[in-house]
Amino acid sequence: MIPSRLGEYLATSIIIILAPGPSVLFIIARAVSWGRKTAFFTVTGNAAGSFLLSALIAIGLGPILQRSDLAFAAVQWGGGVYLVYLGIQALRHRHEHAANMTARNTAQPSAFESMRDGFWVAVLNPKTLVFYAAILPQFIDRDRGSATLQLLFLGALFALMCWFSDGTWGLVAGTAREWLATDASRLVTLRTIGGAVMVGLGFFVLLTAFRQLVG
Repeated sequence: MIPSRLGEYLATSIIIILAPGPSVLFIIARAVSWGRKTAFFTVTGNAAGSFLLSALIAIGLGPILQRSDLAFAAVQWGGGVYLVYLGIQALRHRHEHAANMTARNTAQPSAFESMRDGFWVAVLNPKTLVFYAAILPQFIDRDRGSATLQLLFLGALFALMCWFSDGTWGLVAGTAREWLATDASRLVTLRTIGGAVMVGLGFFVLLTAFRQLVG
């Protein structure tokens, strides 16, 4: 169940997780608006949604990827292109995203509402979807056992890493909420970094797929 390229997978996961994407920005916005407690419940719901998404993809994609070289290549190319697209969109709309994040709300959500909102943000997060569908399968060993079990293991590991990382973002943002909310340029910087990382990672995926094609 544990793939041989686990170290490479962990390194790639860390790069993706640290890049501020939709989930991270949503958690920061919650922390800025309502503080650390709301951010914690949002992060917990987000991690649960992330794991559910990985499980659904593993069950659906695992058997197909294990049998079909064409499907494996298509997932790589499609995922690389989409990551580049997401990065460009993040760069284009970074000022709009920052303005939305600094908008304050008065009614504080309950723990259930926070977990529910975090859950759906994860399930509908295109960045996470692309990672599970296009990048995660590259680290499985198709001749080493069940691809589905390997995908489930890697997905659970990714969700756990997201919980720790996003929880840290929420804790820091909740503590420094006034500092972040009073200057949108800081949030623009976060979104710019996230967009640039996604573009770079997308090109890396495309380069890897091209090398496998010509090799």
